[in-house]
Amino acid sequence: MPAPADFTWPNGSKFALSIVVNVEEGAEQNIRDGDKGPEPVDELSAVPKRPMRMHGNESNYQYGIKAGAPRVLRLLDEYKIRATWTAAALALERAPDLAQAIVARGDEVCCHGYRWAHQFWMKEEQEREFIRKGWTSLEQTTGKRPSGWLSRYLHTDATRRLLVEEGYSYHMDDYSDDFPFWDVVEMADGSKKPMLIMPYALDSNDMKFWLAPSLTSRDWLAYAIDTFDQLYAEADEVGARYMSLGLHLRIIGRPGRIGAFKAFLDYVQGKTGVWIASREEIAKAFAAAVPAPAV
Repeated sequence: MPAPADFTWPNGSKFALSIVVNVEEGAEQNIRDGDKGPEPVDELSAVPKRPMRMHGNESNYQYGIKAGAPRVLRLLDEYKIRATWTAAALALERAPDLAQAIVARGDEVCCHGYRWAHQFWMKEEQEREFIRKGWTSLEQTTGKRPSGWLSRYLHTDATRRLLVEEGYSYHMDDYSDDFPFWDVVEMADGSKKPMLIMPYALDSNDMKFWLAPSLTSRDWLAYAIDTFDQLYAEADEVGARYMSLGLHLRIIGRPGRIGAFKAFLDYVQGKTGVWIASREEIAKAFAAAVPAPAV
């Protein structure tokens, strides 16, 4: 959906950038937590055929908390950037120091489920409890109820309705545009309610490092800059745009990759008219300028 012709972000900006940092470490599959098996090894995509703890992979996840998070936080502080942390609630329960650091920065915490777990198989009441448990846990951990939701890849036909019922104001499980838009959700009683959709991006996500093992930090940086440049040009030529850049502590936080994130921030800060904000801030700015449809 194109931006209205006269639309601008705050301060007259035509371009909004959302930095999304996923926090999943400690909430992944593990027989310790009652799962049938472990999470595949990230960098190898290997998984045993019998239920067992994979201590090596657990440590690979913990790298994100112990070493990756400090690197990401240092860069965000250095560049004075406000980010959105899409957090699996259990991950922050188990990493209170990180939760405290995020809160101290004034950053937004968006709900990424209670666990970093698939919900597509859940029956409606199971999914409702999963969604509810996510926001109640994050509210207790951070002192603030999350306003947004991101699933682990897949969701159900009922998800968006359940999010409305549970009080979420925006949903990220969409890849259809480079600009926010309103969806109309049919409720259980037949009424309709609006839900703000804040599209996410998979193509520029740092998870590509796992999916394409030969991808280097220079490749990822070039793609991120190309994405930025195209949207930045369109913002002047056709109308306002927004860019979503998804990161993971245990991926971009590696020594051979963190420099690419720094180089991207260097590049962006050399441009004018770019508003870098949390997803919640972007959602509120959009909703103020483009009211929800009457339903």
